[in-house]
Amino acid sequence: MAEKVVIIGSGPAGWTAAIYAARANLEPLVFEGAITPENQQKGTLPLGQLALTTEVENYPSWPHMESNALAAVLKSALAPERFANIEHLTTSHTGRRTIFGPELMELMRQQAMNFGTRVITDDVVQVDFKNHPFRLTSLGGKQVEALTVIVATGARANYLGLESEERFKNRGVSACAVCDGALPRFKNQPLVVVGGGDSAMEEATYLTQFASKVYIVHRRDKFRASKIMQQRVLENPKIEVKWNRVVEEVLGDDEHGVTGVRLRSTVDDTTEELKVAGMFLAIGHTPNTAFLEGQLELTETKYIRWTKPFRTWTSVEGVFAAGDVADDYYRQAVTAAGSGCMAALDAERYLAHKGWL
Repeated sequence: MAEKVVIIGSGPAGWTAAIYAARANLEPLVFEGAITPENQQKGTLPLGQLALTTEVENYPSWPHMESNALAAVLKSALAPERFANIEHLTTSHTGRRTIFGPELMELMRQQAMNFGTRVITDDVVQVDFKNHPFRLTSLGGKQVEALTVIVATGARANYLGLESEERFKNRGVSACAVCDGALPRFKNQPLVVVGGGDSAMEEATYLTQFASKVYIVHRRDKFRASKIMQQRVLENPKIEVKWNRVVEEVLGDDEHGVTGVRLRSTVDDTTEELKVAGMFLAIGHTPNTAFLEGQLELTETKYIRWTKPFRTWTSVEGVFAAGDVADDYYRQAVTAAGSGCMAALDAERYLAHKGWL
């Protein structure tokens, strides 16, 4: 028997879609992703990109609170085996703080399950959207038929691939200035942004609100960003551009996290070190859509194309997309959650229109 709603992905969009679908008695099935070395390396493990962050200060309803009070909430809300996954966060921090990414994602997952969401910890690696019911095949070989599908597989930030960069992720290395720029570790400190496109210009300009100085490291002698964005950066007294440079190593220690970066010239053999408290990557994102090739219409940059304004409709009737897998502009947890709600409502109304409820 075909499932009414299958949700692929387990970030804010996926779990919000599951909450709404479950409360509508659609009995959603979520493929939350597989726990594999490959997914760990790519940053595509279950619970999405938010599970790779520390403080989440821009998601509504989670102000700063006493850490022990937050720990009590988590312990009360989560199943013991799920609380065990994040218990180290609740014991290693004292005083007032906001919720951490892994904690928030565990709460979203639990809320969806409270209403009857079923979860499979596996990747969907193949889909057939050309026939109905749709057929999904998982990495483990499981096949599922579905009347509607919500794709919420997200997009992963691109990194340089340095071993030192991996070591200091969430301890000074970030791929989202809007998410992390206001954190105490970065305030009134020099920071570095890597990239040369519009995103890098936006990240650098945004960070000047908090940083004492912002360096932009770019491997060429000119930006590829739009002229207006370049002008804003080049005229900003708090921004200094390091042309023809690449980051060779992220410097730091276990106590302080990032303390600097070593740059290497792309035109000669010279190197230099910058003392900075953080490095922000702005070299693009890769949407997790490889398994959809030939099944859904994608944009030039491989994001799912929404085919109707203010709807989560895709090029295939009955297939909906939510979150960063279709949004290459906002890429925020709260906007992803909002589109997850929309996708669930779209799926419910589609099923009702077809007379399948």
